[in-house]
Amino acid sequence: MAEYLASIFGTEKDKVNCSFYFKIGACRHGDRCSRLHNKPTFSQTILIQNIYRNPQNSAQTADGSHCAVSDVEMQEHYDEFFEEVFTEMEEKYGEVEEMNVCDNLGDHLVGNVYVKFRREEDAEKAVIDLNNRWFNGQPIHAELSPVTDFREACCRQYEMGECTRGGFCNFMHLKPISRELRRELYGRRRKKLRDYSEVLLHASSLLILVCTYLLLVSGRSRILGLLGILSESGRSLLALSTISCIYRYIPEAT
Repeated sequence: MAEYLASIFGTEKDKVNCSFYFKIGACRHGDRCSRLHNKPTFSQTILIQNIYRNPQNSAQTADGSHCAVSDVEMQEHYDEFFEEVFTEMEEKYGEVEEMNVCDNLGDHLVGNVYVKFRREEDAEKAVIDLNNRWFNGQPIHAELSPVTDFREACCRQYEMGECTRGGFCNFMHLKPISRELRRELYGRRRKKLRDYSEVLLHASSLLILVCTYLLLVSGRSRILGLLGILSESGRSLLALSTISCIYRYIPEAT
């Protein structure tokens, strides 16, 4: 019985727990839902509720009629918003693996921003801090989200241009950023990784030179001491393994 309950947890067959909240981190019934919303105590992902405002949905003239916003203006507005939030998350809280913004119209999804951090500790820190902040004159409401795989949360029909439910679909309609902005934001991470790899490579080369010098001067005993220092300080595994190999082939000092 326990195995069966575990296998259906968070699915439509589960009559106790809400499958929509489990997959999407939001439910149109909210607190009135007849099924449980199991809020996570730890997660890589946070939800910032209703923070993005699509200018096409809110632009109105004084007489109440809608004011047309061009597609170019809308994309520029959205890219500016996305870059501001993404950059703030990374600089203030930690590395962001993925960020998504809902383009749905339903109250429980409209303007929702999901940020998936690399570390759970960063997500927790972000939630605590964001709930004491304001954005565009409104208090921010942030919480940990159960969503970790956005492929399960997204509307596949929308991605193929075939969703018949429109903006009130209960699955995520994710709003894409421009290709240029995607390359800029996610390219920063690749550059950081390349820079970090180069630093490790240079450090390893320097350590090999140091070991060679110590070999000529003092032999095994000095290198053994260096290995101990590096191990305690958590230095590069590449450098440690290289020095260890050198150490094996150095004869004992007489």
